[in-house]
Amino acid sequence: MMHNLSWEILYESLPTLGAGMLITLQITITAIVAGISLGTVLALLRLSNIRALRWFATGYVTVFRSIPLVMVLLWFYLIVPQFIQVVLGLSPRADIRLVSAMVAFTLFEAAYYSEIIRAGINAIPKGQMKASLALGMTNIQAMWLIVLPQAFRAMTPLLLTQAIILFQDTSLVYVISLADFFRTATNIGERDGAAVEMILFAGACYFVMCSLASACVKILQKKVQR
Repeated sequence: MMHNLSWEILYESLPTLGAGMLITLQITITAIVAGISLGTVLALLRLSNIRALRWFATGYVTVFRSIPLVMVLLWFYLIVPQFIQVVLGLSPRADIRLVSAMVAFTLFEAAYYSEIIRAGINAIPKGQMKASLALGMTNIQAMWLIVLPQAFRAMTPLLLTQAIILFQDTSLVYVISLADFFRTATNIGERDGAAVEMILFAGACYFVMCSLASACVKILQKKVQR
């Protein structure tokens, strides 16, 4: 049986829900920044003339695009948490679930970002690179100063769209019992006997935030196409 969600309960839960949303945003922002950075490196490796580097990058992208995100989250949380703790030099008191989620999302999203970035680089006329080399630039300088800025300008809407998808996917951290926004909302609902209502409320929050973000992307896309 469904009960009416008490506004008093919802108001009292706002600080807890806010803390959950903060975790969701931490994962999202970290994965966007680190994912785009790693994705750029992977894209450049896939365009490299060195076969071993191309194979490595292609293998990385293929593997992570072939595995469900839930499995990646579980793998980093259950199998390699100690490895992550040692490599990142984390304090024993650090929340390994949050760090595992950040690492998993970063590595997973990097595979998708790399394909977007590679397509953006390939869309830039080859004459841009040739002209830069003719002016005395090195390959790295031409790519960093001439090609990548143009590519990122053109593919910004796609990168932001992928970021919106990433924000939605963060709700999957419930599988490792991390108290993100969605998990916090469901916990409050189960505690207060209003699970369905809290899930609907969480869904409404995701809908509003993603709709606003999508509208901003469309506006930006129109500006880029001018």
